Amino acid sequence: MGALASLPVFFDLAGKRAVMAGGGAGAAWKAELLAAAGAGVDLYVPRDDLGEEMAELLGAKPSSGRIVHHDRPWSADVFAGAAIAVGDIDSEAEAQAFACAARAAGVPVNVVDKPAFCDFRFGSIVNRSPVVVGISTDGAAPILGQAIRRRIETLLPPALAGWAALASKLRGEVMDRLAPGPLRRAFWERFSDSAFTTRPPGAEAEGDARGFVADLARSPAAGGRVTLVGAGPGEAELLTLKAVRALQAADVILFDDLVSDDILELARREAKRMLVGKRAARESCRQEDINALMVQFAKAGKHVVRLKSGDVSVFGRAGEELDELRREAIPVAIVPGITAASALAAAFGVSLTHRDRAQQVRFVTGHSKKGGLPEDLEWTALADDHATTIFYMGGRMAGKIAERLIANGLPAGTPVAVAANLSRDDETRAAGTLENLGAIVARIGVDRPILIGVGRVFQEHAKAAEVPPTVQPAEAARQSF
Repeated sequence: MGALASLPVFFDLAGKRAVMAGGGAGAAWKAELLAAAGAGVDLYVPRDDLGEEMAELLGAKPSSGRIVHHDRPWSADVFAGAAIAVGDIDSEAEAQAFACAARAAGVPVNVVDKPAFCDFRFGSIVNRSPVVVGISTDGAAPILGQAIRRRIETLLPPALAGWAALASKLRGEVMDRLAPGPLRRAFWERFSDSAFTTRPPGAEAEGDARGFVADLARSPAAGGRVTLVGAGPGEAELLTLKAVRALQAADVILFDDLVSDDILELARREAKRMLVGKRAARESCRQEDINALMVQFAKAGKHVVRLKSGDVSVFGRAGEELDELRREAIPVAIVPGITAASALAAAFGVSLTHRDRAQQVRFVTGHSKKGGLPEDLEWTALADDHATTIFYMGGRMAGKIAERLIANGLPAGTPVAVAANLSRDDETRAAGTLENLGAIVARIGVDRPILIGVGRVFQEHAKAAEVPPTVQPAEAARQSF
């Protein structure tokens, strides 16, 4: 482990005595915090020195612990029997005296905003008690700590508190009935999936959890399940939170060839990872073999994550996998991802639909099982000048796609946008017109994952392509910071 600026610990103050000196707003916040942790707070400050916040706090009943006001200054004898001491003191000399007196009594001390007199620090707190998250920047950047707290609060739904309380209630039964290792982990990870919801657990949640414990106790294979997860276009930050949780709870990950290493880095370290990629013009796993692997591992009690690039429900062959898993009565869930078409729109800074240019958007496969153009496409319908059409996996067929669309009435000057390796470091983009689509794709490289957009929503990019810019968009973005 690397060096730690300070050691994060969680201090049980329930029923213990805390000494508090000071009557200002800072003291009020710390006194409220100590009481919330169950401490009995003895507050030493003359009544005339009580600020408005402290007076309001003393007039209210704390949700936990207690706060007792002593109408006098602190003195060296107040630290006996205390578990913790906190002072909100302006004077440097008095702050030093307070810290020295506390340390002499063997009591850890914190003087607000005076690091030299602190044995510990208060960080930013995310309260989902009994789940409590503390954040510290070692005093260097409190505002950054608060920003981190806000980010974490968005990740932890308020309902998590109720689920954590239920976990405490179930813990004894889980420990008694399930052997350490895979069985307990299978239970807690399924339980954790439920906990990250917006609703608190109802009476049925406890019954379902106890039923799952019983199922696991009878048969370890009861924990087997499959989650189909969309990995998005490639950039790890475009994963959903639910996708990350699935990766971190997986026993086995069957991943596509286009899934980036950055995404796999987010997975549980102990998970078995198997490449089952499918790429044009490359040797790859048969779909039947992938289905068999999912069934095999799930029936062995494993949580299998089938990780697909883009969205699992858009040209991901999820239908065949769902059919097989349901035939085998294996529980399966779907975690959607950002499909490549959305990433294409973001890369070019356009909307795929537009009141004046495109009233609909279509996703079309660019090749068939046999490797050529799909034979059953309605090319007349696709040659619609008031729609945006996105061709997936159409790199090798780009020239033929253009020929068919033009032959069916779409103007040769219709704007097109082409991208390879969307959202990755080596992303490449180009734009132009339909009559030049084959040449544009050839320039980018047909062996790369290619996405083609056809429609008037790309017209500004097509016009700009006629006069190459002096600075490419990606380079300009780097220079703007």
